[in-house]
Amino acid sequence: MTTNKALHDLGVADLSRALAAQQVSSVELTQHLLARVTQHESLGCFLHTDADAALAAAASADARRAAGDGAALLGIPLAHKDIFVTKDMPTTAGSKILANYRSPFDATVLERLFAAGTISLGKLNCDEFAMGSANENSAFGPVANPWDRTRVPGGSSGGSAAAVAARLVPATTGTDTGGSIRQPASFTGITGIKPTYGVCSRYGMIAFASSLDQAGPMARSAEDCAFLLSAMSGFDERDATSVERPPQDFHAQMLQARPGATAAQPLKGLRIGLPLEFFPAALAADVNGAVRAGLAELEKLGATLVDVSLPRTELAIPVYYIIAPAEASSNLSRFDGVKFGHRAAQYDDLLDMYKKTRAEGFGAEVKRRIMIGSYVLSHGYYDAYYLQAQKLRRMIADDFQRCFTQCDLIAGPVAPTVAWKKGEGADDPVKAYLADIFTLPGSLAGLPGMSVPVGFGEGGMPVGLQLLGNYFQEGQLLHAAHALQQATDWHRAAPAGI
Repeated sequence: MTTNKALHDLGVADLSRALAAQQVSSVELTQHLLARVTQHESLGCFLHTDADAALAAAASADARRAAGDGAALLGIPLAHKDIFVTKDMPTTAGSKILANYRSPFDATVLERLFAAGTISLGKLNCDEFAMGSANENSAFGPVANPWDRTRVPGGSSGGSAAAVAARLVPATTGTDTGGSIRQPASFTGITGIKPTYGVCSRYGMIAFASSLDQAGPMARSAEDCAFLLSAMSGFDERDATSVERPPQDFHAQMLQARPGATAAQPLKGLRIGLPLEFFPAALAADVNGAVRAGLAELEKLGATLVDVSLPRTELAIPVYYIIAPAEASSNLSRFDGVKFGHRAAQYDDLLDMYKKTRAEGFGAEVKRRIMIGSYVLSHGYYDAYYLQAQKLRRMIADDFQRCFTQCDLIAGPVAPTVAWKKGEGADDPVKAYLADIFTLPGSLAGLPGMSVPVGFGEGGMPVGLQLLGNYFQEGQLLHAAHALQQATDWHRAAPAGI
């Protein structure tokens, strides 16, 4: 029997093997992790838990295993970003305007994970409507970084990242609009993958920017992410942006050997492009050092580093912060106090109800982005701003395609610095926007991307290496990340006191 002391240190793959070998039951595992959630409540990761429902689901999973069901994720406890709607738990998107809202259905991504036999421990804190890079915009309080509680965990999937880093759950779901899986994964020393836009259904995922939002897993390792992504992904006829492709076994793709590869050099022949623009003079020295160390390991494993260029990288910030707020201003218009969510207690007429409901329900960052979005879509500005941004978006995507004629993957830092102190960006939202410089280009192009731990920087804070692939090359990304993690132990490091 695996001892309870070691259970929270095991990832998805290890727990799956332990459950299959009957070294531990799902009920024991769930009880242990629920106790840890309570023990580390001060981190602010969870917005809602349901111990009774989780233990009932765990007992059901144990019964299925006893009957011979050997599904890889059966009995594995997870937790989910509170941007995914759930019928058995409240869904708030981190906003007062949705306080205590309950959906009549589950999001497709969660529906598929539940069908795979996973256990839901609860819903995780996030920036309000996924708008933010620090998880300080939640209406229900900030999340602390387990490596240093005076620092942010990144955002908007900060609750998801911190829960994995603190060993509260082996894996979580997150969403990535402009880097919201990759950046918090980097800041907390875990692994996260944003798949190609359309690989995971957006049905039941509360929309921020519809042409950018994409779900993905966050876990300890690439192998753990591969298991979850296989279950989460797939065509969904209820989502008009879902890509019609056959089911994918990303774990099998991750393990598939490259032609000519050897045990010592599993990445032999892999060309990794290093965009000049991803290594500017302003890149923090500690981040640059850790990223270079990760790249050196990839070279040892047989990869070849190639210099490439993404000349429109700097334009990604203004392009993103025109397109994303424009889509947000449209998507969030549904929150008006009429059908669901918060409604102002006192108002004079319908228009006054709209105004007071939104003034009370939305936070400062959400209001800021709605106003920006409404402005760029308004008469006289649509052509000058929104239309021009869409043209530049296509040019950014074309830059990537030119790079992929010279390389197989693209690598660089996830963020210019390690996680910053809480409150540092409160008076200067543009500073936080600029921190997304390396993740935004891939998001605008709809490409798959990962953050993989590659060391530590200032203050002992984690640093992630970003890997970007061409469309539908998640298997190749996972293969490279897995090879790196088989040869190094950065992803196994845990915060002190956890």
